[in-house]
Amino acid sequence: METEPTIFVVDDEEQSRASVCALVQSMGMQAESFSSAEQFLGSYREGRPGCLVTDVRMPGLNGLELQEELQRRDIGLPLIVITAYARTSLTVRAVQRGAVAVLDKPYENDDLAEAIRTALTQDAVRRSEQEQQRQIQRRIGSLTPSERKVLDLMVRGLPNKSIARRLNVSVRTVESRRHAVFSKMQAPSVVALMRVMMIAELDASPHRGA
Repeated sequence: METEPTIFVVDDEEQSRASVCALVQSMGMQAESFSSAEQFLGSYREGRPGCLVTDVRMPGLNGLELQEELQRRDIGLPLIVITAYARTSLTVRAVQRGAVAVLDKPYENDDLAEAIRTALTQDAVRRSEQEQQRQIQRRIGSLTPSERKVLDLMVRGLPNKSIARRLNVSVRTVESRRHAVFSKMQAPSVVALMRVMMIAELDASPHRGA
């Protein structure tokens, strides 16, 4: 898996692409350029880190339509829009849909550089959160059905005796399963377990199983 971010540049004007790529390289980063949205979509491999810098007016899919297609495909690359035809409605639409910035041509290099840094920070945070969720889900997946039942009741605040009555098992059995839950979930307390479940955005309702 790639760890170094790439700035993907989409613009039908060769000179504009070259200008953005030169700026990116001067920042010590790598860039890849594409003459159309379709070319980018056909080349991009899911999961690559970085951000996308796109023009608005292009043959085929324009920049805003590319933004919509990225969302439809659940590609979370942060987007920076550049345009020579700035309109308030365009800016609002792009920002409402999550664009990091909308820059008018000719833009200041410092403004684009700052937008790129912001976009890469957002991308790194998003990927870190996604990896945290995947780790939590793997931990939850390591629980037996019986341990998962105990977890569900623990995060609802039930004490051991109540859990034992609900599951028709002994308090000692509940204590044993609680210990396994804490160990597998890598959580030192019930409060920590509740936080973990919130991060994972999982339903804490009781699961069936023996």
